[in-house]
Amino acid sequence: MTRGKFVTIEGCEGAGKSTQVRLLCEWLDSLGIDYVFTREPGGCKTSEAIREIILSNDYAGMDAGCEALLYAGARLQNLRDTVEPALAAGKLVICDRYVDSSFAYQGYARGLGFEFVESINRKALEGHTPDLTLFLDIRPAEAFQRKHGADKSDRMECEGLAFHEKVYEGYKEAQRRFERIVSVDCGGSKEETAENIKKILTQMGIVEA
Repeated sequence: MTRGKFVTIEGCEGAGKSTQVRLLCEWLDSLGIDYVFTREPGGCKTSEAIREIILSNDYAGMDAGCEALLYAGARLQNLRDTVEPALAAGKLVICDRYVDSSFAYQGYARGLGFEFVESINRKALEGHTPDLTLFLDIRPAEAFQRKHGADKSDRMECEGLAFHEKVYEGYKEAQRRFERIVSVDCGGSKEETAENIKKILTQMGIVEA
């Protein structure tokens, strides 16, 4: 059986990932494509429990290293429980966030460094490099303006604009390092952004439309 393709979707807070993931899944459904959608942190029982801890304002004082390790642990479990079985079955896997989030948030914005993030994720990522990563390319100030401010219940969104600008810079640095990361123009409407994503997926041979 041919192994499935692995596509990850990245972006700063407010970039519109949830909307674009929904539109993408609707498109894949219309094409009759067998796919699995998952997310980070989360995607399986253990990782969803870790997600609640990571994003909760109850843990606002969490150390950056602890945060990075929790993300890596959630990632490893989701890969084992959800992603790998689907890829082995020949399915397309769409993941909302992946290791590039750790590069951008913990490695760059938190100042832990790319090398630290790589080292703690080496075991988790074994054999699971994405075939393509879509980066919803919009600066945080514009993104938060579009969504009318941050979600006050989300610890990461409440970090402030200066932090999220660093996250954006971290994503751009990751893009310079990894050819698999492709920017998606988010300057237009949500429908135009969705069309840009479809075009990239078909041009890259991920989806046959």
